Amino acid sequence: MNSALSASATELVVLLDETANPVGTAPKSEVHHGTTPLHLAFSCYVFDRRGRLLVTRRALNKRTWPGVWTNSCCGHPSPEEDMEQAVHRRVGQELGIRLEDLRVRLADFRYRAVDVTGTVENEVCPVYTAVTTEEVRPDPAEIADTTWTEWADFVSLAHRTPWAISPWAAEQIPLLEPELGGNGVVGEPRAR
Repeated sequence: MNSALSASATELVVLLDETANPVGTAPKSEVHHGTTPLHLAFSCYVFDRRGRLLVTRRALNKRTWPGVWTNSCCGHPSPEEDMEQAVHRRVGQELGIRLEDLRVRLADFRYRAVDVTGTVENEVCPVYTAVTTEEVRPDPAEIADTTWTEWADFVSLAHRTPWAISPWAAEQIPLLEPELGGNGVVGEPRAR
């Protein structure tokens, strides 16, 4: 048996109550369905030093939103894993890169969305930004394609055609836009 498959079969996600307090765990392989319980996740937007955003297309075998373009990386922290460690771990697994300047941008982001198969995403999902100087080496089991794009172009896409990207990215981008402005993540966050 493929070790990546056996590892994902035993991966646990943290279940949450309605006030976002941990109440248990469940196997990741069993948590996403038509009545997905609220659970803990994260999203990360990875930029290069020029301020371009790494956008990924989800692998066609993904359980939720297969083949859909989205932010750089999403994932779930393991029980008792520090969230920033989880972001570094998952970005390394999916994209084969290391991150610099990891920052939480939307600490309390939460969303619920239903894909065309009826599978529900129901997550408290802090949103991070980071920078990399490394060449992306995506895991084909997770990512079908990648591209670097200008932040302003992805913002425009989210505003003009939100149905063309993942629902979480479509909701996150308008919330990130005031902080990141038109230049992406390079430099300090803008004053509010």
